Amino acid sequence: MDISNIKASEVGTTYGFKIGNPDAPVKVIEFINLRCPFCKKWYEDSKDVLAYYVAAGKVQRIIKHFDKEKPSLAKGNVVHHYLDYSNPEKALEEMDYFYDKQDEWGDLEELKEVAAYVEEKRGLTHQPNTEEINGIIEEAGRANVVLVPSVFIGEAIFDEHITSDELTDLIETALNETTK
Repeated sequence: MDISNIKASEVGTTYGFKIGNPDAPVKVIEFINLRCPFCKKWYEDSKDVLAYYVAAGKVQRIIKHFDKEKPSLAKGNVVHHYLDYSNPEKALEEMDYFYDKQDEWGDLEELKEVAAYVEEKRGLTHQPNTEEINGIIEEAGRANVVLVPSVFIGEAIFDEHITSDELTDLIETALNETTK
């Protein structure tokens, strides 16, 4: 992943699903799309490590569902508009489901079929997420984030290729820096 043009200083905590203690010393900021197979890999591979640190109050996850114009990700964009920003823990449960069933809903032909799937299978309703979603798109533009997943811990920028041990090391290093 070429990070040379990404401006980590432009990535903030205003927009996105906030999971965990808002006063946690380390923020893990994730630009993802629910249709992206690489985002699914990141999500599944990092899940246990992040859950541990979130439960310990040391990390707050900020998950930014990035509506991309790429045709292969359009179905993910549809799903993003059904997640409830007022209930991030429930949204995290929905993310588990949608990543688990990614091939099932992702193989549907039409975007309207994806919307019907979300409504029928999960009982979700379309949410007024326009401010959040547009804020994430604008932020990604300012920061030159063009690929998903793009994950930030301070100035560290990485994608799905990070191992659990490397992720743990990054978090521990960030935690140590906050205590200096």
